[in-house]
Amino acid sequence: MISDKPLRIALIAGEHSGDILGAGLIKVLKHHYPNASFEGIGGPRMLAEGFKTHFQMEELAVMGVFEVLPKLFRLLSIKKQIVRHFIDNPPDIFIGIDAPDFNLRVEKPLKAAGIKTVHYVSPSVWAWREKRVFKVAEATNLVLALLPFEKAFYDKHAIPCEFVGHTLADELPLEDNKEASRALFNLSASDKVLAVLPGSRGSEVTLLSEPYIQAVLLLKKQLPELKVLVPLVNEKRKEEFLAVAKQYQAEDVFTLIDGQSREVMTAADAVLLASGTAALECMLLKRPMVVGYKLKALTYHLVTRLFKFNIEHFSLPNLLAGKQLVPELLQNDLTPENLATTLLPLLEEDQTRLTETFMEMHKALRLDASKQAALAVSNLIEKRND
Repeated sequence: MISDKPLRIALIAGEHSGDILGAGLIKVLKHHYPNASFEGIGGPRMLAEGFKTHFQMEELAVMGVFEVLPKLFRLLSIKKQIVRHFIDNPPDIFIGIDAPDFNLRVEKPLKAAGIKTVHYVSPSVWAWREKRVFKVAEATNLVLALLPFEKAFYDKHAIPCEFVGHTLADELPLEDNKEASRALFNLSASDKVLAVLPGSRGSEVTLLSEPYIQAVLLLKKQLPELKVLVPLVNEKRKEEFLAVAKQYQAEDVFTLIDGQSREVMTAADAVLLASGTAALECMLLKRPMVVGYKLKALTYHLVTRLFKFNIEHFSLPNLLAGKQLVPELLQNDLTPENLATTLLPLLEEDQTRLTETFMEMHKALRLDASKQAALAVSNLIEKRND
C-alpha cells in the first residue's frame, strides 16, 4: 500500500540500538508514505534517512539510577519540551523506540491528547512486576515486540501487540563462515577455541572477569591447547579485564581482541558470555554457550524483590525455547568450578542437535522486522479512530 498523504511521523530513539531500528523503520515507511516527514529525537542513522531531531540522542543514553541523577533535570526538561511540541503540533502517529523509562512518559500524555502511540521493543514487563504491563497499556495503542513470548504475554492481558521478528535475525545469515572467521585470528580448523565475553559495561567486566578467568585456568588443565579469545568493546574494558588476568598471572592465556565480538563468536567452538543481547546473537550464530551473570550483593537483593521468580530462565535462548537449551549460572552459582564443569562438554562433545534447534529458532525470528513493524504502524495510521 502506497499513499501520497503528507503525514507527520514522530519517533524517539534513546540509544544506538534504537537508532538502528528507527532508521530501518523510516526507510520502509518512506515507501508506504513518500510524502511523509519524520521528526523527534534520533541518531545518525535516522538523520541519514531525512529525520529531523530536536535534541541530540546522546542526551537520553543514560543507564543506571546513579548515572541518571546528575542529568535528571535535563531529561525532565527534554521530556516536557518534546511533549508540548507534539501536543501543540500533533503528528499522525508517535513511535517510541525502546528507552521505556523515557518514552512511556512521553507516550502517555500524547495518547491522552488523542495522538496514536506505538512502543517499539517491549519493556521487560514479563520479567518484572506484572502490573507494569498496565502502565504500558495506558501509554500506547500498540506494542511492537521483537520476541514471540512477549506477544503471548500481552495477549494474556488483552493489550494490542504485534510480533515483528528481530532485526538481528534478519541481519545475520542462516549459515555462518567459521573458516573465514578463524582466518581473521590466525586459527586453524583443528584448534579448540573458546570465546569469552565478560560484558560491555564496566560493572559487568569487574564482576565477571574473575570467575571467568579462573574457570578458563581450570579448563586449561584439562585442555592445555585451548585457545581463548576475549573481544572487548573499548580500551577501558580491556584494561579492566587485563588487570584481573594479571592477578592470576594469566595474561598470556588470553588473546584480547578489539571489538569484533561477532567474528570471535563465529570462530569459536563454544562461548562463555554475560546475559543479554550477546546470548541471542550467539544463538543466531549457532554456537553452544554458557550464560552467566552476577550483580553486586545489594543490587541483587533489591532485584530479587522485584523479579518474578516464577520465570524459570533469564537468557534469551531459553526464554525463546520455553525450556533450558543453554546452561545458565546466576549469582552464587557463578563459580569457576561450575563454569568449567559446564563448559567442558560443550568443547568436547558433538553439538549438532543444539545447532539444528538454533537454526529453527533463527528462522522463526527472521521475518524482516522493519517491514513488519512498518506494516503494523501503517495499519494503525489507517485505522479509523474509535
